[in-house]
Amino acid sequence: MSDTEIDYLLAERGTTRQLGAWVIGAAFGREGRSLSFGLGDGTVHVVNLADRAGDWTSVEAHKGAVLSLCADGKDGALTGGDDGRVMRIAPDGTVTELQKFGSKWIEHVASHESGIRAAGVGKAVHVIDAKGEVTKSLAHPSTVGGIAFDAKGKRVAASHYNGASLWFVGAKEDKPRVLDWKGSHAAIAIHPDGTHVVTAMQEMALHGWRLADGQHMRMSGYPSKTHSLSFTAKGKWLATSGAESVVLWPFFGGGPMGKAPTELAGGDGVMCTRVACHPQHEMVAAGFEDGLILLSDINSGRIVPVAPPGEGGISALAWNANGTLLAFGTEKGFCGLLDLSAK
Repeated sequence: MSDTEIDYLLAERGTTRQLGAWVIGAAFGREGRSLSFGLGDGTVHVVNLADRAGDWTSVEAHKGAVLSLCADGKDGALTGGDDGRVMRIAPDGTVTELQKFGSKWIEHVASHESGIRAAGVGKAVHVIDAKGEVTKSLAHPSTVGGIAFDAKGKRVAASHYNGASLWFVGAKEDKPRVLDWKGSHAAIAIHPDGTHVVTAMQEMALHGWRLADGQHMRMSGYPSKTHSLSFTAKGKWLATSGAESVVLWPFFGGGPMGKAPTELAGGDGVMCTRVACHPQHEMVAAGFEDGLILLSDINSGRIVPVAPPGEGGISALAWNANGTLLAFGTEKGFCGLLDLSAK
């Protein structure tokens, strides 16, 4: 079947734009009113979700490239750039500098709805409070490869060479729990229940730690590097990129150790580059290096075509809080917003 014979949801339920530069990330504001796309040219495009078809605002966030982007606190977005600045983008597009770290690149940012934030700068993770002040700087043995808060915002995890470090952000004494495993660790995720930490490695494999007893979990067999990790809402599955399909590792019944992964939504010989699990249901959106986006139901295996290939590799993929809106961006600057609510 040719692409023209496939009914993609983008045609019926989508709004698209050409933004002119690599889309490095997309994030819905937790308030539900805004969507932000961060670009490689330093701009952030903010979408007013009350008027998705017409109200798109472009603001200059960084003098250089946006390197990282996430939802910020209660609303808006948080960005890091190669100009050493951490910026807050309000739902109306107002840009505020929170911190400046010289000329160092801000390759990783993370936040929690409580208002606490973190920025990965070289070998340090700087914790930034709701007022924009740095409350502590956490030193690591090598360059930080990824950061993530747990669901309660009590701990922040950072990946680095030879493992990961897990910190209590409110502790008076800054002493991490070090999770050791030789090699280079990048993308990182914490299980929704706070029971496991998983990292993507340079060696085309994942490594995990069960925090209750320190049990190691090695998940291998990928044909390329994994850059995107996403747990399902209740933590039953971990969806990952890095193969020609979405690779799902079971985190139930003693898994993932001793259990084979499930594979969904094959890209017909094309690598999966981004995954994003639905915030409520056991469904996963997957983007591929040719621009294809598929939506898969994990339990039934049913696949729904979302967007056709042809507009560049998928580099950003995000859901809103209730899972009615899906946003995506590509390496060629193409982006889209899909309304998946019942009509």
